[in-house]
Amino acid sequence: MKLKLKGTEVASGTDTAGASNVGSATLVRVTNSGSTARLVTLEESDGTDIGTFTLSGGATEYVDKAATDKIFAAHAEVKLVSVAFYS
Repeated sequence: MKLKLKGTEVASGTDTAGASNVGSATLVRVTNSGSTARLVTLEESDGTDIGTFTLSGGATEYVDKAATDKIFAAHAEVKLVSVAFYS
């Protein structure tokens, strides 16, 4: 599998007001560049929480979401970028 970058990595917003749909991404690479575990929140465009998870320091996860869903994290050291996988 290859990773296709579909945008520029940005620092996560830290609350609902700063949440981002990451350029209407449907797959987002979420990386914690710090050493402290951080809570990541996925929400609908109206701010209703879909779910949360804790991202360990130095860890990376991929979040599948609707184009209008938004993401934010408990600290701006969490980075977001729109991606796609292909072979």
